[in-house]
Parts: sequence; structure tokens; C-alpha cells
Amino acid sequence: MIIDKKAHPEKVELDGDQLPAFCPNPAMPVWNHHPRVFLDVAKTGKAACPYCGTVYTLKPGAKVHAH
Repeated sequence: MIIDKKAHPEKVELDGDQLPAFCPNPAMPVWNHHPRVFLDVAKTGKAACPYCGTVYTLKPGAKVHAH
């Protein structure tokens, strides 16, 4: 059985000190890596990876600092 990651994306919650957000993240297995992309979650509070569909969101109350 093959699971389509874009149909069933993973969800990752980030705190302000974990920015800038990027995918693949350190918790992902090496076999699943794709080119690193940086994701802007500061504007809307969430962003999705264009490669694997993982959705990154800010934790409620997270403070975003200027980078």
C-alpha cells in the first residue's frame, strides 16, 4: 500500500524560536528527504511544503521575531 503524502499530509506545529521554518525538518527520515525549502509561516500562521505536502503551523500564542 502506497500512502500519498499530499492526500494525507503530516502536520508540524512550530514555536517562534523554531523559525525560519524549513522542510524537510530534522525529524523526517533520511529516505524521505527532498530539496530544502524555506516556508513563510509568519504571514498567515501556516504554510505547506510544495514537495511533500507537510503542513507547518504556528502554535497558538507563538511570538514571531524578526529574522
